[in-house]
Amino acid sequence: MSIISIIFPLIFMVILGYSLTRLGFFNKQQIGGISKFTFYVSIPAFLFINMLAAPLSQSIDVKSLLAFYLPVLTVFAIGYRLNRHFSPVKLQGCDASAVFALGTSYSNTVLVGLPIIIAALGEAMIGQVFMIITFHSATLFALTFILAARGNVEGFSWTNFSRTMLLNPVVMSIGLGIGANALSVQLGAQLDAGLALLAKPALTCALFVLGANLTFYKIGDDWRLALVASSLKLLLLPALVYLIARYGVEVGSDRLIMLVLLSASPLGVNAYLIATELKQHESTLGSTVVLSTVLSVFSFSLWLAFLL
Repeated sequence: MSIISIIFPLIFMVILGYSLTRLGFFNKQQIGGISKFTFYVSIPAFLFINMLAAPLSQSIDVKSLLAFYLPVLTVFAIGYRLNRHFSPVKLQGCDASAVFALGTSYSNTVLVGLPIIIAALGEAMIGQVFMIITFHSATLFALTFILAARGNVEGFSWTNFSRTMLLNPVVMSIGLGIGANALSVQLGAQLDAGLALLAKPALTCALFVLGANLTFYKIGDDWRLALVASSLKLLLLPALVYLIARYGVEVGSDRLIMLVLLSASPLGVNAYLIATELKQHESTLGSTVVLSTVLSVFSFSLWLAFLL
């Protein structure tokens, strides 16, 4: 399959969402409604039924987890140290550095990484992708909040964080799917068909909403920091994943491609939401979401040409 055949349909949906929203056909409230359906209904149904059908014994792979998360934590540490030494003085605190580190290492795995991987490798890799992304938000968000708490007298609440993660629709749907799979639960033909219909627009809506939401973020005055974060995210992180996956733990070719493409995904919007919650680097991460998403078109093309 050619690179254009893989990339174009996905980029088309993103551009369509951006264009229709930019032209005023959809407003922010309407996009918010589509987003809510996508992230709380359609995507959870998609994740659940695919995890239910996934071969668990083939999906759980310690080597793949190491090949993905070791580089992620390495780049997070690099981003943290860079911010401590090179950002403006007012943004060199533990909390600001943790947020910037998140912006260099957190991938948009569901909206961008998953569609790219399915287009390039097919649906056979879905179970393995889910095993990677199940721990993705929990690991990086916990690390960010713990480091940020060092500069905050209120500290970090594991209870509140655990509740938030467990109620996250992505984590919950994958977890329920794994549990149902392990127990060999049979949903019945009617419920299977209903969930399949509900899940069908998940990735299309996700890409459309991604494009639409780009109209609400702008590349601000912190574009230089955003460019640094985007470079670490799109270039260094997937390069480290490739090196460790191929020469370190030595995973199979399909898993190697899957891991690199997943790590090469642009910054996820949730990282920006964390920045707004902690009130640090909001402009930087908002700019990084836009910049890394635009630049990911070129980085994905390069990685696909190199890997396939």
